[in-house]
Amino acid sequence: MTSLVEKLRVVVVGSVLMAAVLAALPVIAAGQAAAQDAVQGSPATLKVEGAGSASLALTVDDLAKMPRATATLTSDGNTTTYEGVLLYDILVKAGWQFGRGMTGKGMASYVIVTAKDGYQVVFSLAEIDPMFGGAKVIIADKADGAALPGREKPFRVVAPGEKMHARSIYSLVKIEVVRLRP
Repeated sequence: MTSLVEKLRVVVVGSVLMAAVLAALPVIAAGQAAAQDAVQGSPATLKVEGAGSASLALTVDDLAKMPRATATLTSDGNTTTYEGVLLYDILVKAGWQFGRGMTGKGMASYVIVTAKDGYQVVFSLAEIDPMFGGAKVIIADKADGAALPGREKPFRVVAPGEKMHARSIYSLVKIEVVRLRP
């Protein structure tokens, strides 16, 4: 009887381990793809989806050609000056209609920004529209005049007007506009 219980325990533990390995495969594959891109020298891209009729993929070079903005963040006694492009300007480039184009159904829309590790935060489109909230949320590609530090690459969200910096996420890979009322 004991050997049957032990055999069942081995089967259950083995099944749990197999499930964990299978669940980790997409993460491992994504990490390998990112590493391969880095080795091949492919530029990091920021995907922008849902703002216009087509998706947009921006590189650091693309951001460098857009109007620039700066913002500072102080964390743990250290102040860093970030440089990049306003989220507002990126969404305009992608085709989103702000201002009077936001009234009506557009007011029930928001943007989700996603980091490499899957961490996500939300901004209301009205809060970044200059005709409404006007928050100066920046998609940064530089810190203190240099490229972002390794863990913050390729892009970082900087929301300087906030007391907590939980929405100032790093390793940004995707911006997605979500329309609640199509």
